[in-house]
Amino acid sequence: MAFPPKSMADFGEFGKLFANMKMPATPDMEAFIAASRKNIETLTAANRVALEGAQAVARRHMEIMQQSMGELTEAVRAMSSMEAPQAKAARQAELLKHAYETAVSNMKEIGDLIQHSNAEAVKLLNTRFVEALDEVKALADKSKA
Repeated sequence: MAFPPKSMADFGEFGKLFANMKMPATPDMEAFIAASRKNIETLTAANRVALEGAQAVARRHMEIMQQSMGELTEAVRAMSSMEAPQAKAARQAELLKHAYETAVSNMKEIGDLIQHSNAEAVKLLNTRFVEALDEVKALADKSKA
């Protein structure tokens, strides 16, 4: 076989395969750029939601810590009073119960804040993903015509 080949026929069966193949239409660059812009905007929005959620969690965590310190100070003050040992034990049990219930409630609240923030960010990404698939389908349909 001479090199370079003069035609696809010079490649034999391999050349026939390529000769019959249709090349895809060139992509619509405006649509591609618009889709890329939407993708970046969606990622930016999802990151903003996640950051705002993290800030809300940090802010609430700080509030909980301040509240806990105030309650601890009050508990120490209350426990330093002169009481009968049985009354002191009952008060300690009540303070411990309250501290436990508050901690569980606070953990649930923080968990709910995180879950809400994550769900909102994922919803943005999922919506854009579905839109992008619809855009790809529309471009494929357009290239068939």
